Amino acid sequence: MALVDWDLASTTAARFGPTGPSVTYEQATAVVRDLRQLADEAIGHVAEYTKMTPQVPDAPVRVVDRRTWADVNVQGLRTVITPLTDKLEEKVGFLGNLVGAKVTGVEAGAVLGYLSGKVLGQYDVFAAPPAEPGRAVEAGQLLLVAPNIVAMERRIKADPRDFRLWVCLHEVTHRTQFTAVPWLRGHFLSEVRAFIEATEPPTANLLSQAYQQFGAAIKAARAPEGSRGASLLEAVQTPEQRAVLDRLTAVLTLLEGHAEVVMDGVGPQVIPSVASIRAAFDRRRNPANPVEQYLRRLLGIDVKMRQYAEGRVFVQSVLDRVGMDGLNRIWTSPQTLPTLDEIADPDAWVTRVVTADTRG
Repeated sequence: MALVDWDLASTTAARFGPTGPSVTYEQATAVVRDLRQLADEAIGHVAEYTKMTPQVPDAPVRVVDRRTWADVNVQGLRTVITPLTDKLEEKVGFLGNLVGAKVTGVEAGAVLGYLSGKVLGQYDVFAAPPAEPGRAVEAGQLLLVAPNIVAMERRIKADPRDFRLWVCLHEVTHRTQFTAVPWLRGHFLSEVRAFIEATEPPTANLLSQAYQQFGAAIKAARAPEGSRGASLLEAVQTPEQRAVLDRLTAVLTLLEGHAEVVMDGVGPQVIPSVASIRAAFDRRRNPANPVEQYLRRLLGIDVKMRQYAEGRVFVQSVLDRVGMDGLNRIWTSPQTLPTLDEIADPDAWVTRVVTADTRG
């Protein structure tokens, strides 16, 4: 018996996903066309600024609605989590009946439904899109969520063309990271597998453990603003998983910070209103709705926000000190990626990787 009803997860995500914004057919068609064109334009801007050249082929950008985004991520979760559920089913055969595949399907779908109204774009590392005739695809796929982009540009009263290009710069930077650094995707996926392999099968005290872990997450979500409490994910980790998650967090913080620096570095040359867009967008990242604040903290979305901020400080600090060529030494190998401690201390990374290499 499967531990997660993935079909139910998809339908639940569609049900919980928000509706709107209101657009005509002609407007929707124009948005899709603009996003595709601007994503293509962003490729050149990102390559010129970062000095990174794609080494592996990639699929064309996909402009999607909220439901499609959720469906893609259900499939990604299924790919990632299936080895874990297989492991749990083998070790604890009663778990499927105890928790219920439909319950877990609804839970997964509800989370994705909520997130489907928040995400502007995503480079889906887990996907392996079908290859075009005569063309292999070795990377993931780039998704742009059109309804959310339109809703956000309206909310912050941004120039549509400027805001769409700004978003495309961020997401195309993520695609460039994985296509210009051929080993990065495999390294990232191996760390995800290591996280799953470190999962300990539940004991006979499963329900007691679950209540304790969920209670820890709830307590973290209620912690004072600005504190670094655990998310639901962090509350249920084993010590081995925490070690892997530290490495994953460092990589994700680097990738997000790098994309933030690129979008703002390129922006002034090609996006006239970039300063006002950044200011308005950053204000929107701090929701006033207390229920939404609670959900964001419980699900770990606030952790993601910290990744943007901390990663941007790290990348900009390194860039200011050693320039783009020095920064790009980060992509040499897994060993030159920053640790979580180095994210908070950019000089330590420069000393270990750039200065030591120069002396050597």
